[in-house]
Amino acid sequence: MLKPHIFVIFGPGGAGKGTLERALLERVPALWLSRSWTTRKQRPGEPDDAYTFVDRETFERHAREGGFVEWVEIIPGQLSGTPTPDPPPGQDVLIEVDVRGARMLRDRYPDAVVIMILAPSVDDSEARMRQRGDSEELIRTRREMAAQEEAEGREIADHVV
Repeated sequence: MLKPHIFVIFGPGGAGKGTLERALLERVPALWLSRSWTTRKQRPGEPDDAYTFVDRETFERHAREGGFVEWVEIIPGQLSGTPTPDPPPGQDVLIEVDVRGARMLRDRYPDAVVIMILAPSVDDSEARMRQRGDSEELIRTRREMAAQEEAEGREIADHVV
C-alpha cells in the first residue's frame, strides 16, 4: 500500500486557513483532516469538531506519551498539537498548523507539501479575527507575530497562496 501524501497548510491568524481547509475537504474526498488538539477555549459558534478541545493536563499527558508529531505553545497558556496521523487506507493527510509546526513537520516529513496561506491584507486578517470573536489583545499579539511568521514561512513553504 502506498504511503499517504501529507499536505501542510499554515499562515498567520485570520489568513483564511480554516476556509481553505473546509473547501478542500468538500472537494477532495480522498483527503483526511488530522484534527489538531488545543487547550484554548472553544469560540462562540465554533463547531465542536473544529479541534479536539482538551484541558492542559490531558494535552501534556498525550505529549509525554508521544501522541503528537508536533506541538507548540502558540501564545502563553495555549497549547496546540498535531496527533500522529492515522488516515483511513487510500486517503491523503491535510494538517493545519502555525509556522513553528510547519517547520517541525517539514523536518519530520521531508516529502510533505507545505503551503503558506496569507490574507489579502492586514486589515482583512484583523477583520476575520474580530468576526470569529478573537479578543483585541489576541489580535494585537497575532498581528505582532505575523511579519516574522511570514518571513520564516517563506523559507520553508513549497507554495504561498
